Amino acid sequence: MSDMNPTQPTARNRLAMVAALGVAGVGVAIAAWVYLGNAATASSCPVQSMQAQVIDAAAVGQLAALNGTGEGRGYADMAFKDASGKDMTIADFSGKALLVNFWASWCVPCREEMPALDAVATEYNSDKFMVLPINLDIGAGGQEKAEAFLDDGQFANLPLYADSTFSAFERLKREAVAVGLPATLLLDPEGCELAVLQGPAEWDSEDGKAVVNALIGLRG
Repeated sequence: MSDMNPTQPTARNRLAMVAALGVAGVGVAIAAWVYLGNAATASSCPVQSMQAQVIDAAAVGQLAALNGTGEGRGYADMAFKDASGKDMTIADFSGKALLVNFWASWCVPCREEMPALDAVATEYNSDKFMVLPINLDIGAGGQEKAEAFLDDGQFANLPLYADSTFSAFERLKREAVAVGLPATLLLDPEGCELAVLQGPAEWDSEDGKAVVNALIGLRG
């Protein structure tokens, strides 16, 4: 009669447990590798806390909702198209600080914000700075609706750039940067995020111009 305790694992069971733990360990390692890989993709820029604080300090009054970030998120590879359908990325504007505004023709706050953005673009666009509007109308006729809105408004310095796939904004949602339209990113000349605004703003106000001046002034 065997005196083995039935609750104790046999040698075969112990081997199976070790193998299972080994598989689980590999799974954890793979998950960690995938997570770190995604984090590296999202954090493709150096942390710029001081620069973000400069912009945050300038964001008062009409721009009080803007938040300095500078956490290392980069958007140089963010893709969209110009009015002719040519593929473009944020990197095509390298060397300029950018006010990237995501908008859609069906978004009432977006439409109301556009005249102020056009005024800022008219005053500030240069070899150091640019207002970059990215339209997010999707579906059949999306680009035509965006073009019609821009034409009706006679905006002198708001060209049509568009992402009809909505993937650019989905990226912002995945990284918890923005949840709705309009949304604005302030980027340095390398396409690195320095500040985020969720919602519209009076960009043509003295408060808005103070933020733009602070962004441009970071590079002298």
